Amino acid sequence: MNPEISIVAPVFNEEENIQLLVSAIYRGVKDIGCSYECILVDDGSTDGSRLKIETVCAENEHFRMVSLAKNYGQTAALDAGFKAASGKYIVMMDADLQNNPRDIKLLLENIDGFDMVYGCRLNRKDSFVKRVSSKIGNYVRNKLTNENIRDTGCSLKIFRRECLNKIKLYNGMHRFLPTLFKIEGFSIKEVEVQHQRRLY
Repeated sequence: MNPEISIVAPVFNEEENIQLLVSAIYRGVKDIGCSYECILVDDGSTDGSRLKIETVCAENEHFRMVSLAKNYGQTAALDAGFKAASGKYIVMMDADLQNNPRDIKLLLENIDGFDMVYGCRLNRKDSFVKRVSSKIGNYVRNKLTNENIRDTGCSLKIFRRECLNKIKLYNGMHRFLPTLFKIEGFSIKEVEVQHQRRLY
């Protein structure tokens, strides 16, 4: 039987974060009360990430690994994870723990009536340059597309798996998924989520 949600997280050289991520996902899904799987996509890591993921997957039936032969980039890693996912809903998030898995429950609570719910990061813990660049990018994109998406760069999103049949992913396009969904006529909703400082 397929799980309710598939969590997809691309991993590139996150050796020190893997176990922290797994523990955070456990805590995040514990109170949701639905079945889940977590697909960790090793995007050609050159540190010990792959071995850490293999250990996690051997110890827990909820976790699976997809391994890419070399570093293809985040869009390709996400696409590989999406294709491996079997859940009714797909949750995407980063492996660096700047997304809080506890917010998965918030996304799931808001998906009724929508095809995608995407996060808008509150109190971003990024550098000044990153925050300003993001604001400029969001402003320009919204002007060009006549939208009001405040934070398309937030990795934390949930969407219905069948929507992927209409979405074409090219290099870097994972950042524009809300716009791509809207272009295809899907309904989207924004919710405010937490943002955490990167530890490693």
